[in-house]
Amino acid sequence: MNNINIGIIGFGTVGAGVVTILEKNKEIIQDRVGAPVVVRRIADLDTVSDRGITLQPSILTNDARAIINDPEISIVVELIGGEEPAATYLRQAVAQGKHVVTANKALLSRRGEEFFQAAHERGVNIGFEGSVGGGIPIIQAIRDGLSANRITMIFGILNGTSNFILSCMSDGVKDFSEALAEAQRLGYAEADPTLDVSGYDTTHKLSILLSLVYGRQFHPEEIYTEGIARITPQDISFAKELGYRIKLLAISKDDRGEIEVRVTPTLVPAASLISNVQGVYNAVFVTGDAVGSTLFYGRGAGKMPTGSAVVSDIIRIARALHTNPEKPLIPFGSRRPRPVTIKKENQIRSRYYLRFSATDRPGVLSQIAGILGDYDISISSVIQRGRSSEGAVPIFMLIHEALEQNVNAALKKIDELPVTLDRTMLIRIEDTFDVLDC
Repeated sequence: MNNINIGIIGFGTVGAGVVTILEKNKEIIQDRVGAPVVVRRIADLDTVSDRGITLQPSILTNDARAIINDPEISIVVELIGGEEPAATYLRQAVAQGKHVVTANKALLSRRGEEFFQAAHERGVNIGFEGSVGGGIPIIQAIRDGLSANRITMIFGILNGTSNFILSCMSDGVKDFSEALAEAQRLGYAEADPTLDVSGYDTTHKLSILLSLVYGRQFHPEEIYTEGIARITPQDISFAKELGYRIKLLAISKDDRGEIEVRVTPTLVPAASLISNVQGVYNAVFVTGDAVGSTLFYGRGAGKMPTGSAVVSDIIRIARALHTNPEKPLIPFGSRRPRPVTIKKENQIRSRYYLRFSATDRPGVLSQIAGILGDYDISISSVIQRGRSSEGAVPIFMLIHEALEQNVNAALKKIDELPVTLDRTMLIRIEDTFDVLDC
């Protein structure tokens, strides 16, 4: 029985998780593949730190090319992240006829089309289950399990760090900076959390899912993105009063080939399934025209969950290599793109939550309401709080469904009023999904 040899480039948290799983479950994996899966080489700049794993010293190297150029290695696993040198290593591995497994969401969201095309031409496969949703098998579900469906909607929580921060704030004890510090203390947030809290990590993941659905590259710049840094305890509290919670959601809605796609903080009903996804967990709803609504839920990051996703790709490719080494898989990306147009942001219709900061004087609310009325925007509910120490009062408002370009135009005028003291906070409301309700 011939071994299926793999090489791993990157021996950080996820890399250590992959090696741990391959060793711990090697008998199960061998049974499922039909042959032993063996880690032949591991490349990392740091070959001396203790990862809690016993390895032969000869397995470790500082040179990634020792893996790429090894004729005995069939599968190269890239776990270093970032665009370079990861892109160079992937390109070289594919050129050598090696199959590739990666969890590199940033690279795939920006250059996935390039690598999938190269893999198709070379007759090799790229596995990328670990790039979205941690241990949730969402890639395989969309690519295979739901392949009979026209996907009409995707929405969900795709970043555990942001969800943990918003969950902490929802407990009523922390503002954004305190919740972020707690996430960093527990290891849920990086020292530089910009990608997470800005929403762009979620955007990278959504772009990969959309590429699966529509068969063409979706660049992150095509997806409207807002982060959570401006969310305050006041926003959290007011949302609760009205029966909502705030979540950072990735949303794609398909309306006959025109899609609304965005990553934004969103008010969702407190009784909904998505609002009750707490802490570092992720959840993705996928709606197909045949299956209806489906839910995928689990840990969105971490050593073992992401390691599990990476190993699942290794097993899938290794099994195919064992059964048909000449043509193990049909490379992903060799299909006809679906025609699709992204709806312009200002053409989106939604309900909205608004928070104004205004001077405490008579007539302020009527000025604001008057401008909203000028743009055909009607108010659903409004609450005005008492005076603050700075002499400003917060005004919280929900408005009925309106065209976003009208809302933005109205807010521009409101923010120019001498009685408004800060830029208006706008959060979209989603309460029309039938899959939201518990």
